[in-house]
Amino acid sequence: MTWITLKTTGNFWEAELMQQMLAAHEIPARVIRQGVPVHFGCAAPAALQVRLQDQWTALLLLSPLEERDEQIT
Repeated sequence: MTWITLKTTGNFWEAELMQQMLAAHEIPARVIRQGVPVHFGCAAPAALQVRLQDQWTALLLLSPLEERDEQIT
């Protein structure tokens, strides 16, 4: 199984939240820590990884919603 890094973040908890969102849609994901915190309570960088075949679905699920242009006529 091939895993790719979908997103990197400076906060482990943010990556874990994205992992939970993908799990709700039955997309396997994993969070990889990318270092150690400088001191206790400091956030450590992390990467969110998904399987190669789930890349585009995961990107769509995690992308921001497009804002609708509401025109007053």
